[in-house]
Amino acid sequence: MKAQVKEIKEGLQHFHGSETIFQIPLLRTRYTNGLKYLAEAAECFWLITDTSAFAKTLMDKSYFITIDFKRLSKENQDYSGYEAEITYSDGNGNIYGKHGYRITDFPLDELRLFFVDNTLMLPSEY
Repeated sequence: MKAQVKEIKEGLQHFHGSETIFQIPLLRTRYTNGLKYLAEAAECFWLITDTSAFAKTLMDKSYFITIDFKRLSKENQDYSGYEAEITYSDGNGNIYGKHGYRITDFPLDELRLFFVDNTLMLPSEY
């Protein structure tokens, strides 16, 4: 698992801007090359779907939304019953929502995404 995490983190560093935009058919959310790579390398298409579905509901609150995935510490997992949490904010400390995940197979301990103009992207692609 550690080798996979290192490989994914290194792979994510190669994405800056995105010439190609993909779309989630039902949601009509767009996503970038970096997210396509992440979804395939980490087998986490659920992450793209979940985060974009919720972020879409926030478009009237903020044009720019940060999405932070974080695996909780063992103590926080025991306390909350969740293995991981995704926080949605404007990037300036105003939190719009949080979703807890009881279990996750997502290999990274944390990840930040941006949702801007109905498009999900890596921060380096903004």
